[in-house]
Amino acid sequence: MIEIIFLDVDGCLTDGGLYYTNLGDELKKFNVNDGFGIEQWNKMGKISAIITGKSSKIVEKRAKDLKIKYIFQGVKDKFSVAEEILKKEGLGFENAAAIGDDYNDIKLLNNVKMSFKPSNAMSEIKADIMLSKKGGDGAVREMIEIIIKKEKLSDVWLEKWL
Repeated sequence: MIEIIFLDVDGCLTDGGLYYTNLGDELKKFNVNDGFGIEQWNKMGKISAIITGKSSKIVEKRAKDLKIKYIFQGVKDKFSVAEEILKKEGLGFENAAAIGDDYNDIKLLNNVKMSFKPSNAMSEIKADIMLSKKGGDGAVREMIEIIIKKEKLSDVWLEKWL
């Protein structure tokens, strides 16, 4: 059973764009549907974790807003961080799913039970499921709903919405 999802940020939770104001402030656009999906996943007693290569206060704020249990930024080796989280939780890669869109996600995607990539991910990235949604456009929500269906948790999922 999938108990934890590992989420990449740029290109998965966001569209991958970097936006700057005239004052040099960085902006990121997150999709509210992804957020609702993550919140419901967490309410089901499941675990969510962000592991991303960049560092940003914006990502930290979004993770706190969504009550994401783990957030690791500025990570070069996502696989090792995921391994540490799984060990801490008493889980294995057979209990994990991940979404990624670029080369630094490959090792993690190759080791989880279910791997996903947004429709606009690098073509060289191999995943079990290519989503119909682009990163930042509901891809994470789509991933979560696929997991819910495959794990036969639709009743529990819908119960959390009502």
